Amino acid sequence: MGLTYAKITLVNSIDAGMARRGKIKKKEVREVKVSALVDSWAYMLTISDLINDQLGLDVRETLEVELADGTHQKCDIAGPVDLHFKNRRTACDALVLPGATEVLFGAIPLEGLDVVLDPKTQQLDVHPLRPYIAGTKVK
Repeated sequence: MGLTYAKITLVNSIDAGMARRGKIKKKEVREVKVSALVDSWAYMLTISDLINDQLGLDVRETLEVELADGTHQKCDIAGPVDLHFKNRRTACDALVLPGATEVLFGAIPLEGLDVVLDPKTQQLDVHPLRPYIAGTKVK
């Protein structure tokens, strides 16, 4: 079984809200298109400090996190960031991992977007039972 990547767009949520209210022009909204590694075992969205700088996200807090190799590191949590994939959008915070080389797309954004990972085809797609609008459980 190989790795799965998805093309997603990351958008500064504050900028997007200001553009909707006419406070800034749409072209001023900071966004980055990336190919993200999809990992349903990872917990949250992880971005590099470079991407965080490009998006201009606010640091909301600092957490000590355990990395995949078992080491611990203090990392900033920044956001909010909108994630766009196909006809879906969700908002979440991002773990900023200094020196990271790729975006890691974990369980929180996967659930928020209501998407499914097909390990056979190594593709991420919208939920087949809800192709036109995302769904979620509220219980």
